[in-house]
Amino acid sequence: MAIANNLQIVECKVREYEKEYSRKENAVSLVAVSKKRPRKAIELLYHQGHRHFGENYLQEALPKIQNLAELEVIWHFIGKIQANKTAEIAINFDWVQTLDRPKIAMRLNAQRPLHKEPLNILIQINSSGEDSKSGIDIEELPALVKLVDSLPRLKLQGVMAMPAPHTNFDQQRMSFSKIMSALQTFSYDLPVISFGTSGDFEAAIAEGSTMVRLGNAIFGPREA
Repeated sequence: MAIANNLQIVECKVREYEKEYSRKENAVSLVAVSKKRPRKAIELLYHQGHRHFGENYLQEALPKIQNLAELEVIWHFIGKIQANKTAEIAINFDWVQTLDRPKIAMRLNAQRPLHKEPLNILIQINSSGEDSKSGIDIEELPALVKLVDSLPRLKLQGVMAMPAPHTNFDQQRMSFSKIMSALQTFSYDLPVISFGTSGDFEAAIAEGSTMVRLGNAIFGPREA
């Protein structure tokens, strides 16, 4: 029951931060990052009322998705997308938070089953500028937004980013603030801004995040 208690604590913190930083009530949603976590932990949180879960690795995620098919879990793919894995992602997930290439967008669109709702898409921005990180440069956003908007089996919901990690709260806020300032140069109506993880979600909420992705804060540290 520690996991259920952690979820309750985190949800309370999110609501507190909304008030503290003058955000609208319930402006921020929560994705529980369940990579490398057992299926039973997901079931436990589901029965506590939580629905949104994030997975990084397709091969790990598929058995969980199949074994929990009777539950109305909303699955987010939050890992790096390989072109040869797009069909399984398009079939099994409800959200993709890490779109960063036109080729991947077109493959997901072509492979999304017609009997399902369009796949919810977040475009990943490389906000740290590190070559080793996934995501597009902010200058590339207009072209990819235009493409995704033209694809009928995809539904553009917003953007996702993973800034370079900082332990200092002010530095965390500065990183998120830079992303928001860059986004404000465009006139897009993007309802979902996904940034903030277990170590920096307060700063993310302070700077305008509408979706946080929390793993350790809910499930506890992963075993080595």
